[in-house]
Amino acid sequence: MIILYFRIASQYNIIDHPNKRSSHSKVTIRGGGIIFPVAVILYFVIYNFHYPYFLLGLILISLISFLDDLHTLNNKIRLVVHLIAVALLIYQWNLHSMPWYWLIAATIFVIGTINACNFMDGINGLTGLYSLSIISSLMFLNASLHFIDQDFLMVVTISLFIFLYFNFRRTAVCFAGDVGSISIAFIVLFAIGNLILLTHQIIYILFLAVYGTDSVLTIIMRIRNKENIFQPHRSHLYQLLGNERGFMQRGVAVSYAVLQILINILIIWAVKQNIVDQFAIVIILLLLLSFSYYLIRYFINRRTLNLKG
Repeated sequence: MIILYFRIASQYNIIDHPNKRSSHSKVTIRGGGIIFPVAVILYFVIYNFHYPYFLLGLILISLISFLDDLHTLNNKIRLVVHLIAVALLIYQWNLHSMPWYWLIAATIFVIGTINACNFMDGINGLTGLYSLSIISSLMFLNASLHFIDQDFLMVVTISLFIFLYFNFRRTAVCFAGDVGSISIAFIVLFAIGNLILLTHQIIYILFLAVYGTDSVLTIIMRIRNKENIFQPHRSHLYQLLGNERGFMQRGVAVSYAVLQILINILIIWAVKQNIVDQFAIVIILLLLLSFSYYLIRYFINRRTLNLKG
């Protein structure tokens, strides 16, 4: 399936040209992450049409993202489609009977997280490996908790491995594109949401802690620097490490995924503790992540200034 897409993409010039924000130097096929929604559609057909409202939301958000990969769309159009997709996701979660303010909070969180994951898609292997770290943790928990169909997670895992085969290289064959990063974020959030709804443990949201720390603190840094946070940039920590600092980009991607797996193991253990201990663990974890983020940025900026001097 993905090979067929490569041929279509090459024929219709669906490619990514390097620019000043790019972490690559060669023309590369864009939109290889289309394999994620396609895999879920195949799952839907094969496994008795599970999760129809989620699937419809995924199709809508993947389609608008793919069109945005082809030609930049108006932000208002994308936002409307995102809102519809999230509404379908919330309906699938059976949250539509909740108070309106919780629905608004859930919508803002999901849309914000999806777009943050999209911004974090910038170096080879990062989207695939990080998503795999989360999905593998969910599969481990699902074996005993059964909060989602295990075959669903398996199909998503297979699609991630196929994508990584072409993306996790020194010179990638393809990039995920908006269709890939946004659709896999939608899929991951659906699974984590199911887990939280079953267990009533909001702490599982920290399965996104590494991405969340990089995204939120980078936004704060840009606001402090009086930058337009909606403009493209290369200010994320992973970008500074892989570009300005010169670390091997695949190594950075592996580091993010491994760190998230270690955090997931901690969270799985923390769930078994009392609420006070859980709260302490969360606070300490977030403080350590934040401290590490600012410390690494400090040394990167210091080295940059030394080189300029």
